[in-house]
Amino acid sequence: MKKILFICLTLASVSQLSAQKIYMSKTGTAWFDAGTGMEDITGTNKSVICAFKPATGDMQFSVKIKSFEFWSQLLQEHFNENYMESDKYPNSIFKGKVTNMDKVNVAKDGTYPVTVSGTLEIHGVQKQVETKGTLKVAGDNISATSEFVVVLDDYKIAIPSVVKDKLSKTAKIKINCTFTAQK
Repeated sequence: MKKILFICLTLASVSQLSAQKIYMSKTGTAWFDAGTGMEDITGTNKSVICAFKPATGDMQFSVKIKSFEFWSQLLQEHFNENYMESDKYPNSIFKGKVTNMDKVNVAKDGTYPVTVSGTLEIHGVQKQVETKGTLKVAGDNISATSEFVVVLDDYKIAIPSVVKDKLSKTAKIKINCTFTAQK
C-alpha cells in the first residue's frame, strides 16, 4: 500500500511539473545608449538568451557582451577592451521574478504591465534592481519588453577623463524578447 501511495504521489508531482510550461528564446534583443549627444554610443545585441516560467514568475536573461554590435569597429573594440572588459566579464545576467504575476493571464491574449525584481550582474558586479515592463501574450508566444537606466559607476565601469563629455554616466537599456513554449 505504501508503494502504491508513493508511486501515485510521484506521478502526481511529475504531471504537475510537466504542466508548468517554460518559455525560452535565444534571439532576444538588448539595446543600450550611453552617449551624451556629442557621439553616438549605442550598441545592439540580437542573441540574448531568455527564459520565463509563468507558474512562478521566474525570469532570466543572459547577454554575451561581445555580441553587441556598434556602428564603428573602433567603438566596439573600446567597449569590449576598455569599458566592459568582456574577456574577464563575458556575460551580463539578470535573474529575477515578475512580482505581479497574479495580474497576468498567460492563457488569454493581451498586454499586461508587470514589475520585475531581481539581481542584475554587469561587469562582475551584482545589484538588486526593480523595473517596469510589459508581457504580451499572443497564442503560444509571450513577448517581454522593458526599459531601464543603469549608473555605470554602480557596476564599476570607469569613464576615462578624455571621453567624459562623450560618454554618459548612465546607460539607457531596452530589452525585448519573444518567448516560445518549450515542450
